[in-house]
Amino acid sequence: MVLSLSQTWLGPRLLLVCLLVSRSLTEEELKHCSHMIGDGHLQLLQQMIDSQMETSCKIPFQFVNEDQLKDHVCYIKKAFFLAQDIMEDTISFKDNTSNAIALVKLQELSVQLEDCFPQVYEEQQETACVQNFSESPLWALEKIKNVFNETKNLLKMNQSIFSKNCSDSFAKCSVPDIGGVLPPSTPQAREIVRPVLVPSAFLVLLAVGGLLLYRWRRRRSHRELQPVDSPLEQPEGSPLTQHEDRQVEMPV
Repeated sequence: MVLSLSQTWLGPRLLLVCLLVSRSLTEEELKHCSHMIGDGHLQLLQQMIDSQMETSCKIPFQFVNEDQLKDHVCYIKKAFFLAQDIMEDTISFKDNTSNAIALVKLQELSVQLEDCFPQVYEEQQETACVQNFSESPLWALEKIKNVFNETKNLLKMNQSIFSKNCSDSFAKCSVPDIGGVLPPSTPQAREIVRPVLVPSAFLVLLAVGGLLLYRWRRRRSHRELQPVDSPLEQPEGSPLTQHEDRQVEMPV
C-alpha cells in the first residue's frame, strides 16, 4: 500500500521534470546557432589575413557570383558552404603554426554550423550562381571572414533565418559561370559569340579583298612598264622606208 502511494506521488513529478528538461534542451538548441560564432573566431580570421604577404600569386576556387544572387540571405546560405570548401580543400598552412591551428578551429566551427543551414530539396542546385575565381589567398580569406561575420549577424537577428527556401533565387541565376565562359550550346553563349564572329569574318573578307586589289594593281602596273613593239617599225632598207624617202625628196 505504501509502495503504491509513493508510485502515485512520484509519477506526475517525474513527468514534470522530464518536460522541463526537454524544454530547456529545445531552448538551448534554438540558441546555439545565434551564439556559435564569437568575436574570437573573427579575430582568428583577421590574424590570418594580417599575416598574409602581398603577392601576385593566385589560387583557383569557386565562390558565389554576387552580381547574380541579389538576395542577401540566399547569398550567405550559398557562400557559407563554398567558404567551407575553400578552408578544407584550398587553404593550408605549415603544421603546428598559429595559422594552422586557427584554420582547424574554423573548420570545426563550420561543421557545427551546418545544422543552422537546413537544406531544402528543391534548392539542391549546386552550380547555380557559382563562378570560378582565381584570386590571392588574402582575397579568399577576406571573403571567408565576411561570410562568417554576416552569418553571425543574421543568426542573431533570426536564429532560423537560413530555413528560407532559396530555390527561386537560385533559379534566377542564368547558368553556371565557368571561368566567365558560357557553354557554346546555350542561348547566352550564342548571343556573345555572334557579335564576335561577325566582325572577325568581316575583317577576313576585307583583308582578302585588299590582297586581291593589290595583286591586280601590281599586274596592271607591270604590264604598263613592258615595252610594246610598234608594227610600223621596219628594218632599214625595206620597201616602205624607200617609198617614204622618195616621198620626202619629191619637189612640191
